[in-house]
Amino acid sequence: MKKTFSILSIFILLIFSNLSINSCGSREDTVNCFPNNPINVSLNLNLPAYNALNYDDGWIYVNEQQSGTRGLIIVRVGNTFKVYDRNAPHLCPDNDTTLEVKDNIAILCPKDGTKWILRTGQPLDGAKTSLPPKTYTSYNYDPASKTLNIYY
Repeated sequence: MKKTFSILSIFILLIFSNLSINSCGSREDTVNCFPNNPINVSLNLNLPAYNALNYDDGWIYVNEQQSGTRGLIIVRVGNTFKVYDRNAPHLCPDNDTTLEVKDNIAILCPKDGTKWILRTGQPLDGAKTSLPPKTYTSYNYDPASKTLNIYY
């Protein structure tokens, strides 16, 4: 009975240790504490609020329902779009970890000053991380109706 209890106790301890270690580590694309919310946004680019996305290098913030926990940054890059999550990829969500567009060319983390190139998501010199902002690549764009649907 004691031996069974000891083995069971060790087994349970190993399971909880493994869960604790894995929850504090880092993933390939973001930190483990990065929120994983569904994304389901539909934008009509004929509307004035989204007009900037009709032009190369145009960008907007999207803070609608089902656009993540802190919203999205959407950038027009030629005939395609880049869709970034506004949560900093290298820090657990906290005050001042919502990404912002700086000078229309960079994405900035106000907490630590890390910057990425707006068009590509590549870290700029002096970045405190090599992780790019989380990018959502699942979208459909209908140029005839100018409707952009983003989902994750």
